[in-house]
Amino acid sequence: MRNYLKAFKRAAAVGAVALAVFSLQPGSAQAAQDRDPGARPSPGVVGGTRAQQGEFPWMVRLSMGCGGALYTKQIVLTAAHCVNGSGANTSITATAGVADLNSSSAIKVKSTRVLQAPGYDGQGKDWALIKLAKPIDLPTLKIADTAAYNSGTFTIAGWGADREGGSQQRYLLKATVPFVDDATCKGAYGNLVDAEEICAGYLQQGGVDTCQGDSGGPMFRKDNAGAWIQVGIVSWGQGCARPGYPGVYSEVSTFAADISSAAASLGG
Repeated sequence: MRNYLKAFKRAAAVGAVALAVFSLQPGSAQAAQDRDPGARPSPGVVGGTRAQQGEFPWMVRLSMGCGGALYTKQIVLTAAHCVNGSGANTSITATAGVADLNSSSAIKVKSTRVLQAPGYDGQGKDWALIKLAKPIDLPTLKIADTAAYNSGTFTIAGWGADREGGSQQRYLLKATVPFVDDATCKGAYGNLVDAEEICAGYLQQGGVDTCQGDSGGPMFRKDNAGAWIQVGIVSWGQGCARPGYPGVYSEVSTFAADISSAAASLGG
């Protein structure tokens, strides 16, 4: 297991969020944070700017204090550490269709089932699916099924805090971060799961990163046809936007086939 005195997951304890749109649910990211004895409050997208309404229509905010993306119109792809196991679960509310979480146009749908990555033990395999009670009529985000897109510059987005130690955000923030190769990332952390994790960030100067409350959200870029494609899932890091410590993301292409099979098993 990685040393949580130094590195921690980026789920938020939403009880501390000063926005009425959030509610802490049992079996949530708070439990994931409680399992990380070294976790301390840290922030959403650091160094970001506000996303425009409709710019990333597949973005989802989850009531346990995590992000996600619409994999299908009825299934949200998020991080394994945002949920507690698999099975029936009606405690999660997904908010979609808005950049402003307080907007009266927000679409809110309850969960029905959760499927956490089989074999997840806190290290690697950080993905999960949440089935919703009904479809959301919004565009979905395609996932990468090849490592060909694991390079270049990525976009990150979320409602997490905008600085380390900050609070969760009402408005969706976005930023861009460059790919960091495995060898360099392993040099920073020492315990990277190379085949299952991908890193991104401004290694020398820091200043731009995902942070607490962004867990489970997508890291994405344009594919060869100019369409958005998801290459990562916000997972963990040391602090937020610190020089020398890039953000660590679950490598979506590694799990594409497993995610597809899991989604088929959920139906929808």
